[in-house]
Amino acid sequence: MRAAILESYRHFKWSKIKIPEISDDEVLVKISYASICGSDMHIFKGDFHPRTPIPFIPGHEMGGTVVKAGRQIRNFSIDDKVAIDPIKWCGKCSPCQKGHFPACTSLKLIGIDENGGFCDYIAVPESMLFKADKSIPDKYIALVEIYAIGFHACNRAQVKPGDSIAIWGAGRVGQAILQAARTITNGKIFMVDVLDSRLNIAKSAYDNIFTVNPLKNNPVDFIKKYSGNTGVDTAFEAVGHPLYSEQTIHPVRGCINGIKGGGKVCVLGLSDQTAPIVFKELIWKEATILSSRVSHGEFSTVLEHLKNKNLKPDFLISKTVSAEEIQKAFELIEKEPGNYLKILLDFNI
Repeated sequence: MRAAILESYRHFKWSKIKIPEISDDEVLVKISYASICGSDMHIFKGDFHPRTPIPFIPGHEMGGTVVKAGRQIRNFSIDDKVAIDPIKWCGKCSPCQKGHFPACTSLKLIGIDENGGFCDYIAVPESMLFKADKSIPDKYIALVEIYAIGFHACNRAQVKPGDSIAIWGAGRVGQAILQAARTITNGKIFMVDVLDSRLNIAKSAYDNIFTVNPLKNNPVDFIKKYSGNTGVDTAFEAVGHPLYSEQTIHPVRGCINGIKGGGKVCVLGLSDQTAPIVFKELIWKEATILSSRVSHGEFSTVLEHLKNKNLKPDFLISKTVSAEEIQKAFELIEKEPGNYLKILLDFNI
């Protein structure tokens, strides 16, 4: 089979390798589409070294069709369309024992901690598969993982019908949170980003979206003005590595300043930078600050919404290319990050 192997940082090589053998409790999946994630870009550049040593096969957002099933498999059959959850919890640590699997102390992901799905076939345990309705286009299955992150964040923040929301960061994760939130609430949603192109995607996808570029306007003042001077119920920080200066507020602190009394701040951005927080601003509101990481079974919810056409996946897909153009695709995203959300790799070609 073909596999896109990251032989050295910033360089993929297509190689022929053996189709993996499956054990009795595994399923062999023929990959249809895979999606390039922000984490994949970090792997490409070597930012995750030594967590992802080379040579290595990335890819943790993918979907495909079952072509072979082990003898112990009972819930999946040949030709089933499936999404693959890349997360592996240990099941033994204290968080896992409490059922809080995203907090697993030794959490691993295929495509990051071990070879992933940028290849024709992958063998995975039955527990990592979610069956997709035949009506869902194959390319949308590759977006289930990023959508699940958005739905998990909304679950963590307990978003309710009627809630107003601010999302700082209109990239891949921010757009997934937006679409997830829109299946729950019709309240006002504010999007904050330094790239107008990403803000325009949000406005094109939905009505009742208010966008603000922090390099042009004070986002906290903007949110307060258009929320009736109350602030929002929940603010999500999905920026990661912010571009800010003395003239612009840090996204986490901006989230705190932009919520109403008793509101919530949910932080997802994986930044190594310290965030300058004035905690009395949180305390005065008796607000809650929490975090969200990966997903926790929200794949089923996403697939149901895709089946019922409640999501807008085409607004996430910037480009679809043949899988063999993977090197070009990664270089394109690295060169023009503001112009691309999701590039899909088509393994059917």
